[in-house]
Amino acid sequence: MNDDLRAAVAADMARLKSLLFDLIRMESVSAHGYDPAGVRQAGETIVGILAEAGFQNTRLLESSVGHPAVFGEIPAPEGAPTLLLYAHYDVQPPGPIDEWDSGPFEPFERDGRIYGRGASDNKAGVVMHLGAVAAHGGRPPVGVQVLLEGEEEAGSAGLPEILRKHSSLLKPDVIVIGDGGNWKVGAPMLINQLRGLAAVKLELRTLEGPVHSGLFGGLAPDALTALARLLATLHNDDGSPAVAGIASEELASDVDYPEEQARAEARMLEGTELIGDGSIASRLWAQPAISVLAIDAPPTAEAINALAPSAGAKVSMRIPPGQDEGEALQALKGHLIAHTPWGAELEFTYEETGAGTVLPTDNAAVEAWVEAFGQVYPEPPVFAGVGGSIPFIATFAKLYPGAPILVIGAGDPTSNIHAPNESQDVGDLERATLSEAIAFRLLADL
Repeated sequence: MNDDLRAAVAADMARLKSLLFDLIRMESVSAHGYDPAGVRQAGETIVGILAEAGFQNTRLLESSVGHPAVFGEIPAPEGAPTLLLYAHYDVQPPGPIDEWDSGPFEPFERDGRIYGRGASDNKAGVVMHLGAVAAHGGRPPVGVQVLLEGEEEAGSAGLPEILRKHSSLLKPDVIVIGDGGNWKVGAPMLINQLRGLAAVKLELRTLEGPVHSGLFGGLAPDALTALARLLATLHNDDGSPAVAGIASEELASDVDYPEEQARAEARMLEGTELIGDGSIASRLWAQPAISVLAIDAPPTAEAINALAPSAGAKVSMRIPPGQDEGEALQALKGHLIAHTPWGAELEFTYEETGAGTVLPTDNAAVEAWVEAFGQVYPEPPVFAGVGGSIPFIATFAKLYPGAPILVIGAGDPTSNIHAPNESQDVGDLERATLSEAIAFRLLADL
């Protein structure tokens, strides 16, 4: 069944792997503080790649506040639906360089996996979409509009503006978000819900400047101790969030998520306890979670006998689908203000929110991918939630209420996304690409 597509993708894998290598070499870090020219140069290069692949109307879509997106399209045959294929070409910062086996932008293949920043998140998604189109000789049986974002890792600040400005251009019947992943290698996944987000960066000040710790310690509070006390109030003793007013519920899920699997995927050290309460699925997909992602403080290598006058932190709170993200942000800020110790000055220097999403699965697009997965993968697809957030999905849902949204991908829990030695399983890249090519045909036949 679909032997022609199977043969086409298999024959194209050498080129697709080379394309992924080329994309990884592009230092398209969208985070604040990195040269935006790297993202723009990558976007311009991908515009050329789309044009060479036979896409029409290829160009950058600009916003006034962020990095550009890449667009290209292949018009639908008469009567066929149009699919909007989303992925993002920007990547996370490298992180600790000495923890990489090679340079983060120096890709290599080992034991069936391709390593490098963005190998899985989300340049594999770009390759998956382009490979599925190529499997049909560049003329798929459905219309295809490719939208490759350049700032997903930085919060998608400009994407709503891009979608509004180009509302007459984007006319999807189905939206395929290629930024998901597989349940495990060889087991595909369709994501049916994602948590939302409320995050802040804060600065705490207790002194006008540093003073001698021996002369004034015990009288004047240092900002680091004040910050430690403040951050400690964010959790109950069992590690569950202590911020009032945030929804939390037990999730009814058919997915078997053993503790051993969760511990291994989270790379937890032996002896480290799980936090929170309820089933694994509930804690990851339906309950709030608060994490301290970073602290601004003097490094121990540079420590002197002085009280720190200021300290900062980034606090991120994942919120259940259905929780209003604005209300969650105010609850988080209100908690931090109320629990700031010793009269310290608290300032919020950055705020971020994103809505959670529940995705319907009773539609023809999901049926097409389920059938395609069944033809390609050795294990059946899993319908599962994800603890992370893709806030712009809610934007797509509002702008295109009649278009089913699917979240799929090529990565897996061992891909180490956002961390050193990020990688992509080559076999699952091939399977994800072939599944999408088959789904095109199935949707065209409806």
